[in-house]
Amino acid sequence: MPHPQILALGEPLLEFNAAAEGSLDDAAAFHLGFGGDTSNMVIAAGRSGAAAGYLTRVGDDAFGHALLRLWKSEGVDVRHVTCEPGGATGIYFVTRHGEGRHAFTYRRAGSPASRLSPADVPGQAVAEARILHLSGITQAISASACDAAFHAIDVAGRSGTLVSYDPNYRPALWPLERARAVVLRTAELADVVLPNLEEGRLLTGLEEPREVLAAFARRGPSIVALKMGADGVLLGTGDRVTHVPAHPVTAVDATGAGDTFDGAFAARLLDGDSPVEATGYAVVAAALTTTGPGAVGPIPHRDTVLAERSPT
Repeated sequence: MPHPQILALGEPLLEFNAAAEGSLDDAAAFHLGFGGDTSNMVIAAGRSGAAAGYLTRVGDDAFGHALLRLWKSEGVDVRHVTCEPGGATGIYFVTRHGEGRHAFTYRRAGSPASRLSPADVPGQAVAEARILHLSGITQAISASACDAAFHAIDVAGRSGTLVSYDPNYRPALWPLERARAVVLRTAELADVVLPNLEEGRLLTGLEEPREVLAAFARRGPSIVALKMGADGVLLGTGDRVTHVPAHPVTAVDATGAGDTFDGAFAARLLDGDSPVEATGYAVVAAALTTTGPGAVGPIPHRDTVLAERSPT
């Protein structure tokens, strides 16, 4: 059986999304769902037509088995998912506070994914993939997971596998100075870097979007896509900067929109789109993700995105 075109490394989580706006202590009901930025990414890539696989560790518990069922139902290759006896799969809670703002509360300390290490990285699968996708969250959850990410990048670099990287900076996970050092070093090793504007400003110390984009581009990646929410995406390819406007929708929940962008973008690159074309597609996919609650349920399939881009 061939290895997947896209292989992501990271931490999956089970999601409890508050049914109504307000604080967590006022929430009376939750929608049960799935999350974890890299898990969202591979599902989005799969729904956009790519063969995607996941490298992670989950607990041998109800939540871990639920995630495995999800990936299998989505056609995600799970050959490199380790089910850890006695492990407690991580969870998180999402609350919404109007105008697309949302807050996260995590229970993930000591999760099986935090015990990822270089020994978990399947060298042949990384070498045979066309894109390896990683996240700053993976690097933040533990030193061994960070080592695993850098080892996978090294294998990809020696094998000609494209490295896609989303910094996904979470202040609660690590100090800014450490995050800045790790993220900027990773950007030097990546081919595609996918920051959002807020974290880009924090990590570079710059404010103006084009300056933030340029700061990442100077590190060496051939593509930088700066995600700016309602202001669209600034795409840097070599000396060219292109602004791709956002796709207008009525947003309900922005959870996972950036991850959907990452997966849709990677899938379209593999399908032969130019970076500008892939960005145009991914912007629509990300926008559609915000029209329903939760990270995974609203992720659109390719036909839906194409129909939205070319309405009849």
